[in-house]
Amino acid sequence: MDRFADRAAHWFSPVREDAMALRSNPTLRQRRLGTELRRMREQAGFGSSELARRLGISPAQMTQMEMAKIGVSPERLRMVASACGCANEPLIDALANMASERGKGWWEECRGTLTIDFLEVAELEAHARKLTFCTTAYMPGLLQTHAYASAVFARLFPPLSVGEVEARTAFRIRRQKIIRSGSTPLRTFIHEAALRMQFGGPVVLADQLGALIDDSEHPGISVRVVPFALDTFPGSGENLTFAEGPVPELDTIEMDVSQGALFFDSQADLAKHRVIFSRLDSTALGEDESREFIRSVMKEVKSGNV
Repeated sequence: MDRFADRAAHWFSPVREDAMALRSNPTLRQRRLGTELRRMREQAGFGSSELARRLGISPAQMTQMEMAKIGVSPERLRMVASACGCANEPLIDALANMASERGKGWWEECRGTLTIDFLEVAELEAHARKLTFCTTAYMPGLLQTHAYASAVFARLFPPLSVGEVEARTAFRIRRQKIIRSGSTPLRTFIHEAALRMQFGGPVVLADQLGALIDDSEHPGISVRVVPFALDTFPGSGENLTFAEGPVPELDTIEMDVSQGALFFDSQADLAKHRVIFSRLDSTALGEDESREFIRSVMKEVKSGNV
């Protein structure tokens, strides 16, 4: 047995691992931890069986860790990093912190009531160091009023029941606590199309625009408008969230689609969207100009000239 297998004998003993029930529904964070373990192994040029042999565990256990079917302790994670020759200490420390997480987030109360993508979006936001939104069709979810959010959900097809609309709306409003508390900075780029799109009618939209102006004055919230007048729009057209992790390697992109939420975390995807948001930052109106622009749209809505 080599030195890695010898050191792993205690931590990866078959009795300890086999006694653990396999997870049926790993969370977004658990899956990300498994993904990072796989990336670490692949960057080292190891196959799963070879790394398992070095660690003194079965190939099945290695696969289960990477698929987040079983947990990984901080000690185990550091041993994998050592075996793979990973020298990125900030990343290793961040992953070890993820591995040490215990307990459930508030969103788990809604498991079985709401679809998984709702829970995973809340989980992503709760662990982000900073959030950046780019919206083209409707207001950012974390800045929506109750009436506006209800109208957004009420327009879905096939139609939701009144109870389903209210459950989704209440969940969205509860998500907003992370920015209302000031614990997570929020930067958002809102296309003019989203400012003018009417969900629930002009009264609801006018109230939403007023709330958006108020939010834009919050010290932890930045609201920037991308008007129609710009020659180009550097985004891809979807509503996007860029969630910054404790280190750049753990950033995540979330994209809203009609089927739910999609998550991207490859370094290529992250690099691409960093460029997109950088271009938005250089082309969007400034914060003061954006507030005045929103006020002008709100006046148009109230006067019926939209």
